[in-house]
Amino acid sequence: MPIKSYRYLDIITIAFVTVLLLSNIIAVKIVSLGALALPAAVFLFPLSYIFGDILTEVYGYAKARRVIWTGLAANVFMALVFMAASALPPAAPWPLQEAFASILGQTPRIVAASVIAYWAGEFLNSYVLAKIKVKMQGRRLWIRTIGSTVVGEAIDTALFISLAFGGVLPGSLVITIMISSYLAKVALEIILTPATYAVVRTLKRAEGEDYYDTATNFNPFHLRDRSAAS
Repeated sequence: MPIKSYRYLDIITIAFVTVLLLSNIIAVKIVSLGALALPAAVFLFPLSYIFGDILTEVYGYAKARRVIWTGLAANVFMALVFMAASALPPAAPWPLQEAFASILGQTPRIVAASVIAYWAGEFLNSYVLAKIKVKMQGRRLWIRTIGSTVVGEAIDTALFISLAFGGVLPGSLVITIMISSYLAKVALEIILTPATYAVVRTLKRAEGEDYYDTATNFNPFHLRDRSAAS
């Protein structure tokens, strides 16, 4: 059976990976917003979950799974390139080695925390959305987009903040960052729900696709394409 081609899947994939990479670059900065201490990526990274929702809702879990792995590979490659560039000896007249290394020369701990949290959170988000869609027969999109984000972002935030900053920052600050980040991410998902509806509706119409994962293999390591037709 020929594989169906899609007009916009590549664009969504590129947008997803771009948001992911930019989020990981700026996440090292902690910003103060009133009483809140948040990673600078807190208002950008949730877009990756929205793109994940769109991918799973329109194209199905198997397509989303391939994109998630693509994002993970790109993230690891970027981190390795930054670490290698930081390790290279700077030219004598160049005075910015310390600043370059402190921002872009990510430590193995930060890289590991990012990869683990991203992998667990994104796959859980996609899995929950796909299951709710089948269970509710495609009704009430907002329940599965918000519900999957509540679950996925909880795991992602808890893993990344604890693995990246636990024992480095004061415990009270780690907890503050974790709670503040999680609430901000979920709030952004809720705020952008109308936009998510519009994009999903447009894509379903343009692609002629509204996939239901009724017989999908949800193993994240099963990289063959979906096993059921829509």
